[in-house]
Amino acid sequence: MPSINLLPWRAELRQRRQKEFVVGLVGALALGLVIALLAHFSVSTMIDAQQRRNDLLKSEIVALDKQIEEIVALEEQKGRMIARMQVIDRLQKSRPEVVRLFDEIVRTLPEGVYLTAVKQSARRIEFDGVAQSSTRVSAFMRNMDASDVLSNPDLKVIETGASGAGSKFTLFGQLRAPAPDEAEGQTGPQKRVREASR
Repeated sequence: MPSINLLPWRAELRQRRQKEFVVGLVGALALGLVIALLAHFSVSTMIDAQQRRNDLLKSEIVALDKQIEEIVALEEQKGRMIARMQVIDRLQKSRPEVVRLFDEIVRTLPEGVYLTAVKQSARRIEFDGVAQSSTRVSAFMRNMDASDVLSNPDLKVIETGASGAGSKFTLFGQLRAPAPDEAEGQTGPQKRVREASR
């Protein structure tokens, strides 16, 4: 019976399998490298896109902050302008009141009473003056009570001078609120002139 030597065939099969293993290993490594490169490229692209979006958002936020600062500055300017307009409006409305007040002071001041100072704080008025006698001060207070412009006379100080020099006094009064037709720009003297002309 002839003998068959299988060693060369087995060695050849082993070498072929080793080659196939090496080729498969190299292929797997190459495929893994390609996949890693593709993943890295894809992630880098996504990071760059996100960075661009972040930069755009930052620039828009900076622009919005500037606009907000401008709006705040405009609001402050608007508030200052409104305050100025209110002051001007109050001054415009109080102009006839001053005329009415001085006109009424002249009307209510009796003979023998002289004012040395008049001070106004809101609607409260302080009169400092000299009178020939305390009866003249009382007459001044009665005239104030009967006035359409002044009210609530309140005598604080009265000092009688030596040797008939007169009495120094300090008197407080209240300025009445203007009537509705006068608040709309019609002053007392104007109203009286128009009524007289009818």
